[in-house]
Formats: sequence, structure tokens, C-alpha cells
Amino acid sequence: MAPAHLCPLCRQTFFCGRGHVYSRKHQRQLKAALDRLLPQVEAARKAIRAAQVVRYVPEHERCCWCLCCSCEVRKHISHGNLTVLHGGLLEHLASPEHKKATNRFWWENKAEVQVKEKFLISPQDYAQFKKSMVKGLDSYEEKEDEVIKEMAALIREVEHSRQEVVRSVLEPQAVPDPEEGSSVSGSWKENSQVASASQQPSYLDLPPAAEPNRIETGSLTFIGYQDTPGVGNIHSGPSFLGATPPWMVQDEEFSSGNQTIGPSYEEFIKEKEKQKLKKLPPDRVGANFDHSSRTNAGWLPSFGRVWNNGRRWQSRHQFKTEAAARNKQRSHKEKKTMVS
Repeated sequence: MAPAHLCPLCRQTFFCGRGHVYSRKHQRQLKAALDRLLPQVEAARKAIRAAQVVRYVPEHERCCWCLCCSCEVRKHISHGNLTVLHGGLLEHLASPEHKKATNRFWWENKAEVQVKEKFLISPQDYAQFKKSMVKGLDSYEEKEDEVIKEMAALIREVEHSRQEVVRSVLEPQAVPDPEEGSSVSGSWKENSQVASASQQPSYLDLPPAAEPNRIETGSLTFIGYQDTPGVGNIHSGPSFLGATPPWMVQDEEFSSGNQTIGPSYEEFIKEKEKQKLKKLPPDRVGANFDHSSRTNAGWLPSFGRVWNNGRRWQSRHQFKTEAAARNKQRSHKEKKTMVS
């Protein structure tokens, strides 16, 4: 019997020896695992000729699983606040340790030889990536310099506008010459009077005010003029004489300051206790107990029946009297049946 063999791809133990790697199930699992890793390797290959240098973010700490080396590999290289995309994966794929592990993995799992070159990076390609990384770093620095220059220009412009505003406020205003202003003041007053007269409404040309009975009622209803003594409108009425505006008038119902709104604190506590008691079963022991009954502080229970008022020792006597009455009624009924 062949020794047990644990396949890491199929995650099962087989007793058929090395023949398991030729089975359809193993080849299917191998192809699926390689297809999961291949897109990440192809994305890293595209960065060989055009390396991208970006600002560091926490997402750049992600890792990917190398199927050949059976270990996690960082996808990107970060230094300070800069990150080179796909730099970590390319460095791992170009290492000699990865090449040895890939050859061993292909031999043990009998994978296709034509696909193995896709998961390896030659030293020439990695050297080309280093050159493109230097160019990408230079272009990133140039972009950062342009951004800094634009921000500096914006700051200078804002500072210049602020200084202009401060200068215009602090400069003394020029006083006009009285001789030059006397000739202009007369004409200016005349023009202002004419303009004000033209702008003022002519009461002779205004149409007569509509009477309440003549107003045509459409979607609105006229309820009459609301004249309140001491209360005026902001456009007409005695509000120009110091009257109180309508929205400042207090209602008679709320004029007294001593009126309380809502229940008191004691009523609220009582209602809260009632709501708690409603949730309890109504047939519980002592549900109908009369709390207003007076009892001494030194009384002790005599273990009678359930009581609702009075003292508990009285319940025993009450129970005996009720039992005697029931027995009397029962004996009376029996005598009637015997006579009949």
C-alpha cells in the first residue's frame, strides 16, 4: 500500500502515491489556482515600462499569496509618504528564490511548461523597471512642484486682495471744496426734488378702494377688516405711531405666567407606576389589596388564606365562617331532596 500523501491544492489525503498529480481533479484545482494569481502578475508586468509613483495610503499595505513559494508577498513598495505600485511583487518574481520554488512547484504538480514563464521576471526586465521607477519619481516630484507653485500663487492673490481691502478702509476720504460744491448743490437739490416727486405715488391717480361688499370672492374669502385698538400692521394703521405689531400680542389664555402646562411630577410618577402594574398578571397574590387599611407595626401573619383588606389573622375566621355557611347550605339541600 502506498504511503499517505497530502495534496495542498486539493486539501485531501490520498493513498495512490504520486499518481494523484495526474488526476483530472488535481489538474483542475491547479489550473484554477494559477488563474487566480495570473491577473496580478500581468498587472505587475505592465508596470515594468511605466512605473507609477503615488502618495502613500493604507491600502498599499495589501499582500498577495504566492502559490509557488507558499508565502505572502507585498504587492507595493512604500517608503515614507511615497509608494511604487507593484514594486514588491516584481521584486519577488525576479528573485532567485522564487525561480527555484517555481521550478520545484512545476515539477511536483506536473503543470504545463509553457505557462511557467508567465510567473517569472527576468533580471533584464527588473533592471528596466528600476529605470522607469526613477523616471516616475522625477515626474512625481515635478507634479508636486507645480501643485506647490499653484498654491503659492493662490495664497499671494488672496493676500493681495486682503491688503487692498485694508488699504481702502484705512485711507482718509477726500473732503470736497465748498466753492466747487456750492454750484452743484443747487442743481442737485432741484433734480432730487423732481425725482422724488416723480417717484411718489399720486393719490389722485389711484383707483378708489374696493368696498367689502364689492370684492369678488374667488378661491379666497374676505372676512372684513380686523381693527384692534393698540395693534397695527407694518404697512398701515397706527403701527407708525408705536402700536404693538400683531405677532407681538399675547393671547388672553396664556397671559398669566402661573399657568402650568402638562401634568405635575407627582402625577407623572403615579401614572408610571400604574403602567408598570398593568403589565403584571391581574390574578396575582395581593393584586386587590387595600392599602388604605390601618395595621399596627408589630403584627405577624397567622398563615390564613389570601386576604385583600384588614388583617391577615381575620382571614382565617372569615374562611371558617364561609365554610360553615357552605356546609349549612349543603345539608339544607340534602334534607330537601330526602323529603321530596
